[in-house]
Amino acid sequence: MPWSDVVAVASVALATTAVVGGLGVVALLLLRRASLVVQVCVLVLAAIVSVVASMVGVANAMYLSEHDLTVAVAVAAISGVVSLVLVAVLGRLVARNSRALSLAARRIGAGERLESAGRYSNSELNALADELVATSAKLAESREREQRIDSSRRELVAWISHDLRTPLAGIRAMAEALEDGIAPDPARYHRQMRIQVDQLSSMVDDLFELSKIDSDALRLSFKEVSLYDVVSDTVADLRPASRGRDIRVEAPLEQDLLVVADPRELSRAIGNLLMNAIQHTPEGSPITVAVDLVDDRAMVSVIDAGGGIDEDDLDRVFEPAWRGSRARTPSLREGSTSGAGLGLAIVKGIMSAHRGEVAVRNVPGGCRFDLLLPRDASLSA
Repeated sequence: MPWSDVVAVASVALATTAVVGGLGVVALLLLRRASLVVQVCVLVLAAIVSVVASMVGVANAMYLSEHDLTVAVAVAAISGVVSLVLVAVLGRLVARNSRALSLAARRIGAGERLESAGRYSNSELNALADELVATSAKLAESREREQRIDSSRRELVAWISHDLRTPLAGIRAMAEALEDGIAPDPARYHRQMRIQVDQLSSMVDDLFELSKIDSDALRLSFKEVSLYDVVSDTVADLRPASRGRDIRVEAPLEQDLLVVADPRELSRAIGNLLMNAIQHTPEGSPITVAVDLVDDRAMVSVIDAGGGIDEDDLDRVFEPAWRGSRARTPSLREGSTSGAGLGLAIVKGIMSAHRGEVAVRNVPGGCRFDLLLPRDASLSA
């Protein structure tokens, strides 16, 4: 065939395909809200019509007889119809799978946790089903965590309300007695009022610290400090409040251990653990504060003799306002000098800000809290 005929055939086929394709695009726009099956069938039908129309248009240039043209059009039409049927079957299968996935998504939206979203006709839909199951698990975990946080927040509000009411009532009663002139020992009343105010101030400080931790507003001033010095200073500050408890400091390292930390916040974390131990250790029983290096991480351990914590409660000891059961003596475990149950939550927040962690476990006669600073934050002298 001469090149001129090839160009003519190509031109006719291109023009015919463009016209049919344009009509197909218009049909798809009109059917944009129709199902996927209908849209795919329109595409296949447009391809069939384009082929047949092009064959008819170039029949003269191809020197086809009327018989040959009829045969060619019949073959193309039959092949197209078979293809259309196959596409329709595949489209219905995909649509059915899509409806099943939509149902699974609605179940996730309703709060249900999916164990399986079914198996489907191709790898892409199976991958989507697996993602829905994974998403369902993550959402369920998020809902459970949110419920725990809400429950903890309600407990916190209840405990804070109770713990604020007690000292305020005492201060009011003593102030009224002083005002009416019926206080038998005014100096003693003044001392008691100061103690109550100190307790309230400590509670407000804890709340402020916890709010900074929860809002990621806690700003640390890192410097290289001696971990043993921080521990010994903290123990010395709290010895007057130990009320006869035997506090021992152990540092088995032959060399000093330097850490890069905020000494004030680190001292507060250690102090909270130590006060927690003092509150629950019987008089005359030892409390050990140990400094060590474990797996290239600096560690401070506070070991008490307070009777231990119920195993079911070990995962909750760092929640705000958690107070636990009566497994420990002589009183409930609180984790805060103010009794609001904030101290251990503050410890966890401070260690998270240092990129460290805090762990707790029961030991014979009591429990052990470990503060661990990350490897790159500690330097051996």
